[in-house]
Parts: sequence; structure tokens; C-alpha cells
Amino acid sequence: MNAIRNVLALGIATALLAACGGGADTAVDTAPSPPAETAPPAVAETPAPAAVGEGAFVVAELARFDYPWAMTFLPDGRLLVTQMSGELKLYDPSGNTSGDIGGVPQVTHVAQGGLGDVVLHPHYADNQWVYLSYVETDETGLGAVVARAKLALDDAGGGKLQDLETIWRQTPKKSGDGHFGYRIAFDAEGKLWISSSERKEFDPAQDLGTNLGKILRLNDDGTPAEGNPFADQGGVAAQVWTLGHRNILGMAFDAEGRLWAHEMGPKGGDELNLIVKGENYGYPLVSNGNHYDDTPIPDHATRPEFRAPVVSWTPVISPAGFMIYDGGLFPEWNGNGFIGGMSSMSLVRIAFGGETASEAQRFDMQRRIREVEQGPDGAIWLLEDGTRKGKGWLMRLTPPQA
Repeated sequence: MNAIRNVLALGIATALLAACGGGADTAVDTAPSPPAETAPPAVAETPAPAAVGEGAFVVAELARFDYPWAMTFLPDGRLLVTQMSGELKLYDPSGNTSGDIGGVPQVTHVAQGGLGDVVLHPHYADNQWVYLSYVETDETGLGAVVARAKLALDDAGGGKLQDLETIWRQTPKKSGDGHFGYRIAFDAEGKLWISSSERKEFDPAQDLGTNLGKILRLNDDGTPAEGNPFADQGGVAAQVWTLGHRNILGMAFDAEGRLWAHEMGPKGGDELNLIVKGENYGYPLVSNGNHYDDTPIPDHATRPEFRAPVVSWTPVISPAGFMIYDGGLFPEWNGNGFIGGMSSMSLVRIAFGGETASEAQRFDMQRRIREVEQGPDGAIWLLEDGTRKGKGWLMRLTPPQA
């Protein structure tokens, strides 16, 4: 292993690629995938990046994946990792080995979309349901889909998805290759939450005749959940919990059951929002950023009827991935959120205070961070975005003494 050192420094936020705005996840994912590796690389440990104050960590580079997008831990400690081009990998940290999961549905891989999120049903130990989001194509265009299947593991380090069923679709489908969102989360009551971005179409975010630009609350079979605020309107409006969103790439529940979600702003104005039933978050009528051609968008402060973000970033961080920590390895961070930054090449720590939040610390990772998860042992796991430089590293963050 390489030498390990831990760095404590000022860690003041750098304004990398500020001119790209929150939409720095656009039109960059078109490079061909590099050749597959024949075996996982050896674990490499690198210095922790610059940090503010306490809590520097060791970064272990474990394995590389093609176009990685999301990951989730199985009860036995192994990881499911999605690759945007349509592969679902089973990674075993104990042996640093990676196998394939078969039965993945046909996926359309475009600039910002492909095989996306992966989560387990809250009762996975009993039902083996795994939920996937991905992009599909038909004669009307592209759209995000959520499907579920039973995961059957084998003794050779792989497995297969069985009994696959599609339970939700973005509607209508659109042309274009961006702003799918398609993050998935379950709450403590077993309700399924899906982020559905506005596909670079602006106006659908305000239209309850479409589920674009919305956060949705469903039963685990994809049907609208009872108690949704627009249920009396029927159709896709019955799925909707909140509207007026742009490009939502992270959702997480805190210990009190509050849902927090971040989204990329346009040219400036990335947001962290507290998600409240029936609220309208204003896009594209208001934003703390402007359009890419510098056409102004009125700020949130000009339209108090829309719910304003709790935190807004200009220069942007280009947020992706989100978890709220409750582990034992970093006790000083319990209850804190962690957001990956892509154009900012950072890991951003969020301190919460009830319904308020603020950026507490920023780690300069010197790479685009796509996904953040907490491991069973309390380590923080990251996926490096693989869209600009080929493969992306899977990394594990632990305290210096761990």
C-alpha cells in the first residue's frame, strides 16, 4: 500500500468551473468507455484532501468501474454498483473482487443517463427486491424508468435479476440526453420516493399534467401513495409530493424523517431544499442562478410564494449523491449530510439544525464525486464520476486511526 498521510488545512471552497453553473453535468458523458480491466487493481491509499478543522480521513482507492453512477450495500457487506452503460456489478470488499449481475433490462446510455440508481427494498432480507432506475427509449423519445426485481445471488460472486417489472415511468418522454434525476429512496414507512428532473424543458416543472420536475411519493409497487397533496387531480398529479424542481441528483432522510434533496441550478444557484408536502420550489420562474445565455431569472426572494432553498451555492458545487451520516467511525459527524461535488471536485459536509442547514466543511477531493454512501462499518464510501476521465474509482474514507 502506498504511504498514508492525513492533511489538515484551510480547505476554503474553490470556484472550479464556476462558469459551467450547476448544470456542469451536461454534455460531457460522450467519451467512449476505456477497455475493461482483466482484474481489479490493488487497493491504493492516498492522502486525505484538504479539510477544515477536525476529522481528516484516509482515502483508500479500492477498484475502478466504467461510468459508475450509484451503489448500495447488501446485508452481507457486498456492494451493488451501477454502470451507466447498463451493467450491474457485485463488488466484494473482502476480496477486492467484482462479479456481474445478469438480467438487467435494456438500457439507453446517453450523456447524462443510462443505468442510474440502485436501492434495496426496506424488507429486502425477506423479499429480495432490488429497485433500479434507468433510461429507456421508444418512438416518442427518452425517459427514466424505475423497475424492481428479485436478486438471486450465486456462489461464484455474481447473480441474476429475476421477475423484473417496470413500476414507474417519466411522462411524457422527451428528446435530449439530460436531466433525468431518477434518484430513489425509501422512507421509514416503506414509501418509495423518486426524483424526476425536468429534462431541460423548463416549463414541465410547473405542470401537474406531467411528472417531470417533481419529487414523487409512491407505494413500493409504484402506485400513488395515499395522502399525496394533488391526488384529487388524478393522473400523474396523484404521484406528486412537490414541484418546481430542476435537476435533482440526491435525496436523503434525516433522523427525524425529514426529506432533504439537492438539485443543480442553471448558471449558478445550486440548491439544498427541505422537501415539504405540496410545496412549489419555483423553477423555472425563480432561481438563484441565470440561464446559460445569461438571461436573468428572478431570484427566490422576489417570489415569496415559492419555497426558497435552505442552502444555495454560487459559485456552484454541481451536487451529486447524498447521504446523512449515522455511523460510529466519525462520531463527530453524526447527523451531518455529505454531498458529492462534480465541477467543484469536492465532498461537502452539511450541518443540520432542525429545519435549517449550512455548509460546514468542504474537502477538496481533486476529482468529480458522483455518489456518497455509508458503509456497514461506518466508513464513508464514494464513487468517482467516470464520465470525463474514463473509469471512476470506488473509494473508502476512514479515520486516520481506523
